[in-house]
Amino acid sequence: MIIKELTVGLIMANCFIVGCEETKESIVIDPGGDVDKILMSLAEENLKIKYIVNTHGHVDHVAGNKAMKEATGADILIHPLDEPMLSQVSATAATFGFSAEDSPPADGKLEDGGLISFGNIALKVIHTPGHSLGGVSLFVDGSVFVGDTLFAGSIGRTDFPGGDYDILISSIRNKLFVLGDDVKVFPGHMGMTTIGQEKRFNPFAGIS
Repeated sequence: MIIKELTVGLIMANCFIVGCEETKESIVIDPGGDVDKILMSLAEENLKIKYIVNTHGHVDHVAGNKAMKEATGADILIHPLDEPMLSQVSATAATFGFSAEDSPPADGKLEDGGLISFGNIALKVIHTPGHSLGGVSLFVDGSVFVGDTLFAGSIGRTDFPGGDYDILISSIRNKLFVLGDDVKVFPGHMGMTTIGQEKRFNPFAGIS
């Protein structure tokens, strides 16, 4: 499995390319901007994108959806509870002082327990609300892509519409921490961590 991490957009979000080494089919998780940079990275690995996957609907994770879809024709996938945010990208970006185009509507919906299949890879969708109503994490082969649910030493904000601190902590403890201590965590901002590391040292979500 190929995993490539790119920091994109004015808010410096992590975008991930996950590809199948055998078939060269891939997905792009959270194209928050700098689409040319993402496309170049795909080309370097000779990868063909099948899906654009949004872990949630916040502007720093979806601002590149339109350009990415126009360039590749890939289907956009998001949880239905966050899908309404796709039509509000330009308005939300303006509140942060930058411009972005609204995303096209979703082509498919992410549901808890569902699979995103491409090449010889299948990511399991885990609904992890709390940062947003429709936040999801994506689990495969000892790795989990968590969007803004969990960070190294921190957690996602809960002061945006749809955010809820207690729900977020429940998502982390009951849906992520059960995946196993050795699981690598790829968050939407900052660096990689592990489930075990966050169990022991995260001051918000730690259970030790």
